[in-house]
Amino acid sequence: MPLICFASPKGGVGKTTLAANVADALRRSGQRVLALDLDPQNALRLHFGLPLQDNEGFAHELARRPDWRNAVRETPSGVILLPHGAVDIIGALDLATALEREPELLAAPLRAILADPDLMVVADMPPGASRALTLVAPHAAMIVAVLLADAGSAALVPEIESGRFLGAGSMTALFAGRLRVALNQLEPESRLSAAAAESVARRFGPRLLGAIRRDVAVAEALASQRLLLDLAPGSLAAQDLAALVRGIAAARPAMPEIAAAGWAGR
Repeated sequence: MPLICFASPKGGVGKTTLAANVADALRRSGQRVLALDLDPQNALRLHFGLPLQDNEGFAHELARRPDWRNAVRETPSGVILLPHGAVDIIGALDLATALEREPELLAAPLRAILADPDLMVVADMPPGASRALTLVAPHAAMIVAVLLADAGSAALVPEIESGRFLGAGSMTALFAGRLRVALNQLEPESRLSAAAAESVARRFGPRLLGAIRRDVAVAEALASQRLLLDLAPGSLAAQDLAALVRGIAAARPAMPEIAAAGWAGR
């Protein structure tokens, strides 16, 4: 089933929050969804209500060749979760080295997960170029690059247009064709934010899936470890999330069941 990756040339753009809430929105459309956390920050779990002290996961154990099925968590939202697991900076570097040496540590379980024809996978990738992203990109139906709607976005546009943040290699240009863009924390009343959004829209055209307005409901949802559509289904950000999911459906004609599903308000 299709794999949708959420990535970004830099951290701090709300990538994980967006991945979690898109996974939830897709699940509400009737999909079976697995949320896969490959970001060493191990934050995806927080959106699905896992306790802060729960540090177990899948990706941080890859060097030991764990069975991914043993790490699966059923969440109240109905989204299946594979948390990353807690890891310090040394552990993250060791994992990257292990994947460099033996790519099958990640590639093999990913193929097994994607072999389920009824499962949609939403993966939260590490920010910037990473070995994990290089290995996952060939399997992805879509790679959603998340940008903030601010002046700094303009400096990152070349990284996204070229696909350089996907990693080095001759296949980078091919994977770049699967790239789409989502803007986060848009402030329409701010001239600077609006101008940045217009600039990104001009550069990417139909590859821009949508924009999420800055909304306190998003922060409140994270603080309470709840998903946006549970806490504030009528919020501005929830409306934007619906439009973003429709944009994903429109960009993926191979997923007509998403395009046909009217999840908003469920």
